[in-house]
Amino acid sequence: MNMTSILVVDDDENDQFICEYTIRKFNPDIRIAKAFDGAEALDILRSGMPDAIILDINMPVMNGFEFLDRYAAEFENHAPVVAMLTSSHLGKDRERAMRYSFVKSYFEKPLTTEHLRIMTELLAT
Repeated sequence: MNMTSILVVDDDENDQFICEYTIRKFNPDIRIAKAFDGAEALDILRSGMPDAIILDINMPVMNGFEFLDRYAAEFENHAPVVAMLTSSHLGKDRERAMRYSFVKSYFEKPLTTEHLRIMTELLAT
């Protein structure tokens, strides 16, 4: 399965820009949706599920973990690949994120084409 759509959830405009640039460099045909917090992401997901979600942890309104809790409760079908992309180096954050069965990866910022390659491989499994 090819990755055709990604939802990037991050409150930082610079990180959003880096993600979009890197995704376009990796594959310019991937559709990118953007949300600046977890609540906005949930609204976007109610209209359709992307192939992948890239999710930051520390955001206002609804952080990444609050999003994961609501996402797990509200959606029966999950995106094939949910990847955390964060500046958090804390092992406890990684462990907490990976407790969700639908979280497949945990990457440290910035997004790289290697991260996207891993996500594409996960999508194929």
